[in-house]
Amino acid sequence: MKKSVALVGALAAMTLVLSACAAADDTETAATTTTEETTATETVAVAGSVLESVKEAGVVRCGTRDALPGFAVLTEAGEHEGFDSDFCKAIAAAVLGDATAVEMVDLETADRFTALQNGSIDVLVRNTTWTASRDGGEAATFLQPNFYDGQGMMVAAGSYASVDDMNGAVVCVAKGTTTEGNAALESSRLGLNWEVRSFDETDLILEAFIAGQCDGWSSDVSQLTGFRSAYPDGADALEILPEVFSKEPLAPAVLDGDTQWAQVVNWAILATIQAEEFGITSANVDDFLTSEDVSIQRFLGVEIVTDDGSAVLDPGLGLPTDFAYQVVKQVGNYGEIFEAHLTPLGLERGVNALWTNGGLLYAPPFR
Repeated sequence: MKKSVALVGALAAMTLVLSACAAADDTETAATTTTEETTATETVAVAGSVLESVKEAGVVRCGTRDALPGFAVLTEAGEHEGFDSDFCKAIAAAVLGDATAVEMVDLETADRFTALQNGSIDVLVRNTTWTASRDGGEAATFLQPNFYDGQGMMVAAGSYASVDDMNGAVVCVAKGTTTEGNAALESSRLGLNWEVRSFDETDLILEAFIAGQCDGWSSDVSQLTGFRSAYPDGADALEILPEVFSKEPLAPAVLDGDTQWAQVVNWAILATIQAEEFGITSANVDDFLTSEDVSIQRFLGVEIVTDDGSAVLDPGLGLPTDFAYQVVKQVGNYGEIFEAHLTPLGLERGVNALWTNGGLLYAPPFR
């Protein structure tokens, strides 16, 4: 009998211990869950804080480059200048009211998305192609393309008349770009048996090309045009073949998970497009402040007077109501930016014309 009592006592004690352990596990699980939920919340909070952090810092950190003629180069004064550089400035003008409040962060091709992911930059504006795998695999949200491009081939003048003539050619490309895969696919599609050689930097491609190690240099047509304009032997020593064999929409990108910041950057770009459609330029924008066109008043952040009273359009983007005015006044409309930097290279508007002129550029309504 005593043994039974002792056994019952032991079982009761074990039950208490197991219950305590289970309670401890539940508490630990709850704590872990709370920690995970807190971490997720903190992640969302961080992702949603880029606009506020930019305002607090008083500067936009824009990932770009420093040696692509027409798009982004360093002047003798050490200033960034070019098509992409102007879009970096347009974002700063929209957010901070100051186009000079921008820190240009020069990035190698392989470092573009890493810099975005680790928070070294706020926005990437570096002639980067928007693709499905980059959209899904690089934690990047791509926005309104600022240039619609396509891949082409550059060769020594007179060496080839067409891509179809380049059987067995050595084609040089930049490593880690869409160009690399596109060249291999085009070679296979046409049965041309190209040897595709990839290089870490465009300077190395240039050296190889000059040394006669490349029969062709393949990249986006806009890039090839820029490099051709600065070729040591002169632009006439090279020619870009007529075939374009890919779609390359070049678009700014921000980190995934920050809807507000994505909207801010997007509408800064769209403001340049809509301004051109309205015929508003950096030179005449002040004249439009007295326009009686309600659409223009809304666009520029002018007080709209109606029978019911007056108001200024605030689209709720977290931007100043006159953000479009600041973009156009300080940087210019899309056409001005294009003409200043890309027209001198010989690039035509083509698909980068307004939709009203047969192009692809179209801005949603500012209302």
